[in-house]
Amino acid sequence: MSSTLDLTTTSAGTSGATPAERLAAARQRLQPVFDRAAAGVVQRELDHELPRAQVAELVGAGFLRLRVPVEHGGDGLDLVATTELLVDLAAADSNLPQVFRGHLAWVEHLLSLPDGPYRDAWFARVVAGEWAGNAWSETGGTELGGQQTKVTRGEDGRWRLTGRKYYTTGTIYAGWSDVVAQLTDEDTLAAQAAGDAAAGTVTALVRLDQPGVRVSDDWDGFGQQLTGTGTLELDGALVEDDDVAAFDDRFRYQTALYQLVLLAVHAGIAAAVERDTAREVRSRTRSYSHGLAAVVREDPQVLAVAGEISSIAFAARATALAAAAAVQGAADTARPELRDSEADRAANARAEVATAQAQVVLSESVPRAATLLFNTLGASGTSRAKDLDRHWRNARTVASHNPVIYKARIVGDWSVNGAVPPFVWAIGTARGATPA
Repeated sequence: MSSTLDLTTTSAGTSGATPAERLAAARQRLQPVFDRAAAGVVQRELDHELPRAQVAELVGAGFLRLRVPVEHGGDGLDLVATTELLVDLAAADSNLPQVFRGHLAWVEHLLSLPDGPYRDAWFARVVAGEWAGNAWSETGGTELGGQQTKVTRGEDGRWRLTGRKYYTTGTIYAGWSDVVAQLTDEDTLAAQAAGDAAAGTVTALVRLDQPGVRVSDDWDGFGQQLTGTGTLELDGALVEDDDVAAFDDRFRYQTALYQLVLLAVHAGIAAAVERDTAREVRSRTRSYSHGLAAVVREDPQVLAVAGEISSIAFAARATALAAAAAVQGAADTARPELRDSEADRAANARAEVATAQAQVVLSESVPRAATLLFNTLGASGTSRAKDLDRHWRNARTVASHNPVIYKARIVGDWSVNGAVPPFVWAIGTARGATPA
């Protein structure tokens, strides 16, 4: 289970504080934790050491409660302020915001629910340090739109969860996992046989400290290696009745919210590239005879490259925050009384388009900044001990989520034809598909 919140850190903003004051208080509390996480980031990556201590310190410092309403003991931040902090954390260690991506979506789901005991109880859990990782995707032969992970009523009348999930970001650090699965009742099975692979799709919140649960750190991507994006195996794991819900009941802007976290990661990587470029150039004493200055930090060509990197970092942060404002617009209409209203549909479409537009831009510009870094240095910049290549690897890996070519087409269809973007999409094996 995750670490319990240190009660000495629970001085969340009061209802009388302005949004700016609440953000300032949260930043003052968390920035020292971010700084300590940054101090060991290179060695953790070189050693493939999962940042368990850093995750625990963030939880203990109240990072989980950023979006929890003030009246429930949280900071009550909006998504723009939350994104500012995510960018700062990503600049320290780009793995860490992605670790909490599923948790941020779970809190957003709670915010969209009507007032009631379940919502209140979970806000209390979050403030106390409990949180959920993500377990939505599967690999292998899962049919497009379907799930091989199943939820079944056991002989004792309780829900049991069985299956295998991959890309389970954050789950290895958390006490819970938010799992997408399918029911096994007769109606659902009949609908699936008729071609509706998504029939009976539910979310199931499962405790991880129980028999029948195994989490593995087997993510083998070349970037974002310490996010815990590995495998979750479930063999009859118990799920409480209240923790099983129809997938369609989730908030509409969930895809935009998930993408927003990745935008913040990209912006943080760009900030880290700018920081590391400036540090390396300032400290460099070796220079080339055909350069334009005696020392590298005064060379106009090198400074021009550093200026381009700085400009990309500036634009990346501004882009992420603009997308956050659009997603906040969708959050503002997510209340039960506004759901499916014209304002709600328009706000959600804008959130989806804005995050896709930002993704198209940052997926190109941030990896470019991470490449330009090496134009300011000599061959020594490629030293494994410096680990400067992690910025490109991490940015390229983040850019590979939610394939950007499809997002560009969706944005173009919206721009030219006014087409409403898809709010939920799936990945899997096409029905009847065989390898070429």
